[in-house]
Amino acid sequence: MSFKSCFIIMLGFVLCLPAQAGVTGAERTRMEARAAKVDILRDKWGIPHIYGPTDADVVFGTVYAQAEDDFARVERNFMVNLGVLAQAEGPSAIYSDLRSRFYADPKMLAQEFAKSPVWLKELMVAWADGLNFYLATHPQVSPKVIRHFEPWMALAFTEGSIGGDIESIDLKDLEAFYGKTDSQMPKPKDPLPGGSNGFAIGPTNSASGHALLLINPHTTHYFRAEAQMVSKTGLNVYGAITWGQFFVYQGFNEHNGWMHTSDGGDAIDEFVETIVKTDAGLFYKYGKDLRKVEAREILIPYRDGDQMNYAKFTAYFTHHGPIIRANGDKWVAFKILHSPVKALTQSFLRTKTKNYDGFYKTQDLLTDTSNNTVYADADGTIAYFHGNFVPRRNPKFDFTKPVDGSDPATDWLGTHKVAETILLKNPSNGWIQNTNNWPFSAAGSQSPKQSDYVRYMWTAGENARGLHAVQLLEGRSGLTLDSLIAAAYDSKLTGFDQLLPGLFAAYDALGPNDPRRAALADQIALLRNWDRRSSIESKPTSLAVFWGRYLLDHKKAAAKAQDRPAFDVALAESSNDERLDALTNASARMVADFGTWSIAWGEINRFQRISDDVAQKFDDTKPSLPVGFASAQWGSLAALETQTPAPAKKLYGMRGNSFVAAIEFGPKLKAKAIMAGGQNGDPKSPHFQDQAEMYASGKFRDVLFYPEDVKANLERQYHPGG
Repeated sequence: MSFKSCFIIMLGFVLCLPAQAGVTGAERTRMEARAAKVDILRDKWGIPHIYGPTDADVVFGTVYAQAEDDFARVERNFMVNLGVLAQAEGPSAIYSDLRSRFYADPKMLAQEFAKSPVWLKELMVAWADGLNFYLATHPQVSPKVIRHFEPWMALAFTEGSIGGDIESIDLKDLEAFYGKTDSQMPKPKDPLPGGSNGFAIGPTNSASGHALLLINPHTTHYFRAEAQMVSKTGLNVYGAITWGQFFVYQGFNEHNGWMHTSDGGDAIDEFVETIVKTDAGLFYKYGKDLRKVEAREILIPYRDGDQMNYAKFTAYFTHHGPIIRANGDKWVAFKILHSPVKALTQSFLRTKTKNYDGFYKTQDLLTDTSNNTVYADADGTIAYFHGNFVPRRNPKFDFTKPVDGSDPATDWLGTHKVAETILLKNPSNGWIQNTNNWPFSAAGSQSPKQSDYVRYMWTAGENARGLHAVQLLEGRSGLTLDSLIAAAYDSKLTGFDQLLPGLFAAYDALGPNDPRRAALADQIALLRNWDRRSSIESKPTSLAVFWGRYLLDHKKAAAKAQDRPAFDVALAESSNDERLDALTNASARMVADFGTWSIAWGEINRFQRISDDVAQKFDDTKPSLPVGFASAQWGSLAALETQTPAPAKKLYGMRGNSFVAAIEFGPKLKAKAIMAGGQNGDPKSPHFQDQAEMYASGKFRDVLFYPEDVKANLERQYHPGG
């Protein structure tokens, strides 16, 4: 079987695709007829506004437009979620594919598609047609793996979060359990600090008397595109779409809007299984019984130069889920919700809701496993849902750690209803915030009370951005779109309000003859006089960030062992010497890289987009832009998460603010937005980085929501394929 013809082999189910993309004559005629009904209007920023008679027509046009803008990212998302990434990237992706194949079984997904409601089938067929029509009309495009999209494939990627639940499975642990191959897995990089912000402002606190919403996800740059989807059957939604999906993930329609943040209720558990080997095979203890361990053969094709090789695995499952690692002589099973049809239903129907009751009804589907939701609408309602799917459990067990799978009392006991989860609706203070923090500061004094809920109802504690948001919103009134945006870009780094007093105390405790007193005197003076605000011109921001990074790096191992954020461990457990040593090392590193430890933040904190690579490369010798905001871990609401890949010396943003929007609901919707770089992934496109300077400086453009505004700012109008 050649590399070009093999797509997935699993459980005896073989899906082979033609070497070239193609559609039959009848399919081409059908697709062209649909394309003739769909209009794509590109505004002056290259953002597509898709109009069609039916929702399915609009889905067809939407994914076609996405493929035009960045087919590589569309395909890659489905290579990852279908578990075929190794066919493009080789041995390094074998265990990522194995992890995905625990759930992405083509035979099962095809069966789920067959059982889907008619309206959802129509959307999935239109989705596949849109991508296949793009490939058929763009023969110069060479997919890496997926040369033909099938409707059931849409069920492999149904939510749109930047990291799905299965990414909680550690790939190194997976490799250690299932045996070495020639995988040559790259050394895992330390994850960048995560985070997102959602603010909802009630009518009593806004200047217009209408509700306001801030949408500020912190994702990998270019992870989502922007679009508007409009049909004659009730769809009119605008916002961010994860590449390859056919629903707006974070966005708004004329009636309401929603912002997703992560770290909601606990929806993932691990079960320690007691394995018993007998002549009849493998079993696991469950109460007084032995249950058969299910074994599945999974074959992972992977690219090896110009050839195809295969890694063969026997994957094991209990009723809790797949086995993902060993724990001594026991095995650990991983349990999540896997309900792709309901999940896709919830994701799409959310975009067509018109009020709080309708939105609540979509929440009742209980398949959103990773998100909190900050909500606002034209009726003046603001609300907050902390999580959505939360399994009911016996509270006597600590589900923050693996539990004993042989004890039936640890099993999930159904699902909590929405009303039983942590909710807020129209708090009297007039505002709601979430920054991936716990819900107990979501509305100041009107927040939910921690004592009212079982521990598994939340997963994260307070963070520096949460403290910052409360400081900004408490007692605030008269907010407008512009002042809400200004609040979202407030430059205070509240994390250093927490960290720096320990450094100053350590310095003040030095003896008069300690050489560090003189060596660090100027650095301490600079930091003492700092207002804890970041800006392009700020020199203390540069020193504080480098110092903080050294301090947190020193505590990474302890933080991992305690399963706590490195920030929290560094704050609570750093010694005086550790604080001072971090400042000494940071100063030396800055001198080595930049010639001085006293350098403006904008000189080293940069935004750069110079290629269409999914994994961006950076170069100090090529153009880049200064950015005044900083990492979320320091309390910056507007976030730029940076890395310094060799041989670069400067800090380059790879994640953080991506698509950001502020919306005012009312008789006529008003909104402003910005995105990292630009809409199009092609460096030759005028929309590759036409928003870069605005992004770096926090300046927003008007959202063109109404047809007359789109047409007044029209770049081009066409049908798919035209």
